[in-house]
Amino acid sequence: QFSLSLLLCVVYQTHFDIIALFSDDFHFKSWMAQHNKVYNTQEYYERLQIFTENKRRIDKHNEGNHSFTMALNQFSDMTFGEFRKSFLWSEPQNCSATKGSYISSNGPHPVSIDWRKKGNYVTDVKNQGPCGSCWTFSTTGCLESVAAIATGRLLPLSEQQLVDCYNEMEMVDAVATRNPVSFAFEVTSDFMLYSKGVYTSTECHNTTDKVNHAVLAVGYGQDNGTTYWIVKNSWGSSWGMNGYFFIERGKNMCGLAACSSFPVV
Repeated sequence: QFSLSLLLCVVYQTHFDIIALFSDDFHFKSWMAQHNKVYNTQEYYERLQIFTENKRRIDKHNEGNHSFTMALNQFSDMTFGEFRKSFLWSEPQNCSATKGSYISSNGPHPVSIDWRKKGNYVTDVKNQGPCGSCWTFSTTGCLESVAAIATGRLLPLSEQQLVDCYNEMEMVDAVATRNPVSFAFEVTSDFMLYSKGVYTSTECHNTTDKVNHAVLAVGYGQDNGTTYWIVKNSWGSSWGMNGYFFIERGKNMCGLAACSSFPVV
């Protein structure tokens, strides 16, 4: 009787393992078609394993109580190590030497602001591709917005003097009264698969010496008491919320407050 029960358990488990394997394979092939991915046989199974691990992490995260959701995207066949090597700075930057030079206004500031809705001041989301050139995209986007606000036209500009902000209140003041602001922060593995919502992380450091990615704050807002930044990324419009994301504001999330600046034209 015991042997029969054990055999039935093995058959039952094997049956569901096979179903899970076919399900993983189906989802992976669908994802490959969506993102125009092609692999040789050996790489296929390597990428399938990585994809499956990422998908399970996404499902587990989304079952929990979090302020943001994760989803499959163009990076879902990559380990975070591979992603970091291709899309983030090769070495974390230290912003502790940055001296704040921004002089804040007296306020008050609006509860929310979004430069995308104020006029033709923010260009389309771009895709930096597999190179750590995010700072170029961040500062260029900031220059484009500053020029558009000043002249009424989106113009390509050369390097200009930068004004550094050193805390989030200065960032709020700059975004509210002047223009979008470039900033850098630390990206960790959970951010790679971000989909929507207000991003927070227990993986990243709220310090000045770990930042590895640069982006553009185009506004800020709040949702159910949680304040956030509206941020333009450089990983294409298929990532996140049409290329944008929200990140919690007021807590120096992932070290974002110490590495922010905007150009003066």
